[in-house]
Amino acid sequence: MARPASERTNRLARFGFGERAADVLGPGGLGLWDPTTQEPAGEQAASLIAALSRAADPDLALRQLHRLVEALDRTGGRQELLDALLVDNGVRRRLVAVLGASSALGDHLVANPGQWTALRDQNGQAPDASGELSPVEGPNAVAALRLAYRLALLKIASADLTGGRGLEQTMAALSALADGTLRAAYAIAAAEVGSDPRLGVVALGKCGGNELNYVSDVDVIFVAATDDDLPAATGIATRLIEICGLVAWPVDAALRPEGSRGPLVRTLASHQAYYQRWARTWEFQALLKARPAAGDTALAQEWIDTLAPLVWHAAERPEAVDDVRAMRRRIVDNVPARELEREIKRGPGGLRDIEFAVQLLQLVHGRADETLRVTGTMPALRALVGGGYVGRADGETLLRGYRFLRTVEHRLQLQALRRTHTVPADPAGLRWLAAAMGYTAEPGRDAVESFKADWVAHASEVRRLHVKLLYRPLLEAVARVPAESLRLTPEAARRQLEVLGFADPTGALRHLEALTGGVSRTAAIQRTLLPVLLQEFADAAEPDRGLLSYRQVSDTLGSTPWYLRLLRDEGPVATRLARVLGLSRYAADLLARDPEALRLLAEDAELAPRPGDVLRDGFGAAADRHEDPVAAIRAVRGLRRRELFRIACADALSHGSLAPTPVLDIRGVGTALSDVAEATLGAALRAAARVYPLPAGLTFAVIGMGRLGGFELNFASDADVLFVYDPPPGVPDGAASAAAHAVAEELRRLLGMAAPDPPLGVDADLRPEGRQGPLVRSLAAYAQYYSRWSKVWEAQALLRARPVAGDVALGARFVAMADRVRYPAAGLTREQHVEIRRIKARVENERLPRGADPATHVKLGRGGLADVEWAAQVLQLRHAGAHASLRTTRTVDAIAAADEAGLLSAADAAVLAAGWLQAARARDALTLVRGRPGDQLPRHGVELAAVVRLLGRDDAGEFLDDYLRTARRARTALEHVLEG
Repeated sequence: MARPASERTNRLARFGFGERAADVLGPGGLGLWDPTTQEPAGEQAASLIAALSRAADPDLALRQLHRLVEALDRTGGRQELLDALLVDNGVRRRLVAVLGASSALGDHLVANPGQWTALRDQNGQAPDASGELSPVEGPNAVAALRLAYRLALLKIASADLTGGRGLEQTMAALSALADGTLRAAYAIAAAEVGSDPRLGVVALGKCGGNELNYVSDVDVIFVAATDDDLPAATGIATRLIEICGLVAWPVDAALRPEGSRGPLVRTLASHQAYYQRWARTWEFQALLKARPAAGDTALAQEWIDTLAPLVWHAAERPEAVDDVRAMRRRIVDNVPARELEREIKRGPGGLRDIEFAVQLLQLVHGRADETLRVTGTMPALRALVGGGYVGRADGETLLRGYRFLRTVEHRLQLQALRRTHTVPADPAGLRWLAAAMGYTAEPGRDAVESFKADWVAHASEVRRLHVKLLYRPLLEAVARVPAESLRLTPEAARRQLEVLGFADPTGALRHLEALTGGVSRTAAIQRTLLPVLLQEFADAAEPDRGLLSYRQVSDTLGSTPWYLRLLRDEGPVATRLARVLGLSRYAADLLARDPEALRLLAEDAELAPRPGDVLRDGFGAAADRHEDPVAAIRAVRGLRRRELFRIACADALSHGSLAPTPVLDIRGVGTALSDVAEATLGAALRAAARVYPLPAGLTFAVIGMGRLGGFELNFASDADVLFVYDPPPGVPDGAASAAAHAVAEELRRLLGMAAPDPPLGVDADLRPEGRQGPLVRSLAAYAQYYSRWSKVWEAQALLRARPVAGDVALGARFVAMADRVRYPAAGLTREQHVEIRRIKARVENERLPRGADPATHVKLGRGGLADVEWAAQVLQLRHAGAHASLRTTRTVDAIAAADEAGLLSAADAAVLAAGWLQAARARDALTLVRGRPGDQLPRHGVELAAVVRLLGRDDAGEFLDDYLRTARRARTALEHVLEG
């Protein structure tokens, strides 16, 4: 007794079939299913049913097979097919895969049922799927060509769907099929036209790159040998386009000069003239995939060879890199919004992202490296990885993404042989696509979820790497270097180094040979980097010094996996490094001792100085991790070295296109250096207090003076300080003083230990009685001294006093005490005015170094830092008692407050501020350039040129004139203040 229909349906549903499957599979259909037992009709039938159930669309495969069998009923081949499917596993796998994945190829087989035999095994081998076509001729040549094309496509698809061909082999087979179709169409067209001109057909795009998909326009350019060939050649080209449209796919000649507005066929000479004068960057980009395809292939190859020099110089155009980037953005913008998320070709994270990144890298680096002059995306990507232009991990990620996306594209197009790049939105379409891609259900996740997860992952990685590679600053820098400079013989390199301004070209060449010699990946990456770096070094006053420093860093880090990858891939690191090494010996010395600090150049945020509280917490924690105070200070010095490098780089890069955002100005430099000094003093105090613990209740503070107190430290400044303590009740003053003195001495000892880093000298000479006075005093002793014995210069010194380390409350009490001294309510007496002028004259006479030029000594010279600071401090001593706005430790702020309060003319305030900023910037630049302290601005020579370049100026004479003019005006403003 037969089972109910619902049971039969449920039984077959487990195989993935729909409701009508029982009728198609039963005796009235294919005869594979026994309705009595509700089981397959034998083991062979079970194997065929199982194969059908594994198709991308089981119902489609079954329906198409039934239609094919019915078609064969009319020709007597039904049983032959069924027998083959039952016994021949190769035929079964290939035919079922095609029928379940492509309704269009199924329709083709139904219309041409005898072609299924092309899928038979022959001598144990799969059918040939090379894409070659058999010759076609005769009156029905076009129809025969269409049939031959579909048969070849059937073979390619069957091998593709069953794993008989990988992606690259499938693309190559499809491209070869396109070539064969073009050649056959050319022959038909030439026979019809009745002429045989010299006409070459050049393949571009996917076909040119041997990476064609199933349904795509085939991009071509037609080239004729002479003007006499043009009439017949145009006729052949026109007819070829018509034939290919009838047979397979549209032929697109829109990439030709002037596009659809230009002539369909041009001569070789006309092409050359156009590309020399008018071609845009995208047109050269298209030529990267040019190869001969049909017609006179020798002429097509001559066309390619003629234009190749233009292609490989196209990237040197000033706008070339931006052109490619803009074209990619336009493509994305033209995708309909409703399709953007599902577009695997043009959308973000799609195939175009990979292709544009690869092609731009080819255009830029292929000028000198001929291994990159290949037509396909995957071979080009492998060549870029092999040459060190793309990291191995990045390259493999892009290759995986390309394989995935192209396979999705192939499956989508194969379904109906329709040109599409859009993943379906409906659930049924997604289920079919996931199955066609080979996804199956897993515990907790169905096939569609697995497919979508992989799709999102690949698209995200592709987009990330597209942005990383296409917008790599190094790319623009390499593009600006002429091709001749990228690939030089030793003698040519020596001449180039001379032109770039290297004083010792022979020595520089030795450095280059050491860095780039051999065939290692490291040497390959260095060969990419160095032409750009040499241009940057050439902009410095001492190119040789920059190259030497770069070699030293490379020798230290060359074997470190991240070093060259960082220079090649991460933002502007390479060019920033070259700029810093070329400009600043100070920064180069710091980097030599801490090479990993190079990572700071990768991002603008890393070049921003760290906030003071962050530094204090970090330095203190580093000191606390070590019981041994020497080890603690060594750790703190390591952090300080990193911060000094950060600030030095931000300062050296503060002018030009490589400047971080926001730019660090000279006042920001002073604040950042003062914060670092504060954090260092605080950490050293904690370490010292562990060696000499303070008695319970005794508080201790460090007061910043001078430039530290004014947030105006430069790279060579000592830390001027006072040490103050406050004993608790009941502790003898002698014991408290001894304990505080021990801590202060230990702090100075720890920070004064010899080290290769720039020292932080701790200078307590501004304390009462100077060097003759005690190093440490109690708060009460300070108050007593200042109230009874202090002189006007000591009140002047206190104007920049502020707490920088130790007990906060004690520091605040010290400042409150100092306010009564430094901000006198009645201002200055006449005698104090006279004393200030006398001290100023003495400083100028005694402290200016012998032989120094007072006009250009940035600290003590006329109109230098000391002059401006003296003017600000005199104004504060006079008026801060009555004007609270003047109560600041910062020089420029005090001048601005005096201006706002009407205590200083606007003109004098402006020139004083300008003088201070100019002198402070020049002083920092001198230290950065020399690598050691310096206050004397040279009048000429390499050192002056280096300072001027670091300051963002071009003309040393003009800079000196500006400096002297501003300094004279600042000096005059000082005299106005002193006279007032």
